[in-house]
Amino acid sequence: MNQPIFLAPVFQERIWGGTKLKQLFGYEIPNDRTGECWAVSAHPNGQSVVKNGPYQGMPLGELWSSHPELFRSNSTVFPLLTKILDASDDLSVQVHPDDEYADKHENGELGKTECWYIVDAEPGSVIIYGHEAKSKEQLVQMIQDGQWDDLLTQVPVKPGDFFYVPSGTIHALGKGIVVLETQQSSDTTYRVYDYDRKDKEGNLRDLHLEKAIDVTTIPQAYEPVTYSSKETDGLSVTTFVSNSFFTVEKWNLSGTAKCSSNEKYTIYSVLEGEGLLHSQGQAFPLTKGDHFILPAGFRPFELEGSLMMIVSHE
Repeated sequence: MNQPIFLAPVFQERIWGGTKLKQLFGYEIPNDRTGECWAVSAHPNGQSVVKNGPYQGMPLGELWSSHPELFRSNSTVFPLLTKILDASDDLSVQVHPDDEYADKHENGELGKTECWYIVDAEPGSVIIYGHEAKSKEQLVQMIQDGQWDDLLTQVPVKPGDFFYVPSGTIHALGKGIVVLETQQSSDTTYRVYDYDRKDKEGNLRDLHLEKAIDVTTIPQAYEPVTYSSKETDGLSVTTFVSNSFFTVEKWNLSGTAKCSSNEKYTIYSVLEGEGLLHSQGQAFPLTKGDHFILPAGFRPFELEGSLMMIVSHE
């Protein structure tokens, strides 16, 4: 198959969601509390659907299992999940397990290491990224005492910033932030604190303190992120992170560029601009908000236009 696999996203209502997914990307969102666009997902809790070509209408998970030749992956499940999140209010303070803990405690679910590219941020926006506890005992005590200002590390953010969030990192997006998130395909979250918010029925949302304390990295460790960039023709490629979970890059195109694909599949998310992907005499329009996969072994192709994309692969 030598055409891109374009995907229709799935939208998730969240207590902290809003309308920026419509405002920024033109998506048809279901309501004004839409917090998440699951753009490239084969997770059972929300699967993207193929929009074009011979597999049109097929959920990504079904395509993965029925046509492994399109992916050439060693993973038993589609391992990645690309989201866009609209934090119109503060997200809960949370932490995710690693693969080993999730496999044991969450019915074989993957762990959740993730990373964020800040698409939009209102002035003064902050994230919670890590904690100040030096021991498990201190973490437990500070949680019990509600010492959130002392415990949680706040970091100011602006559009274009990138953060790597390994499993075990206490974190939260703050109000006014939109991110593209690349993560392991997991929907396991342990809430540590939720600002005493209540759901539609007036109930406090569940916390998961025992599991959260189990999986939190103590003391907090920050892995250094070193970017590398290369430019060819009209294309600039910045590699944010490359490890055993995923490689995540930012592609900036101005003009035309000849490109070659990976042996495995590659995920593309168009965050700015518009252009064309040329392959074997065909031209595929690309526009802001598009998400697509180039299958394994995709022939050399050419990009044309003005585009900014986040590109990821195993």
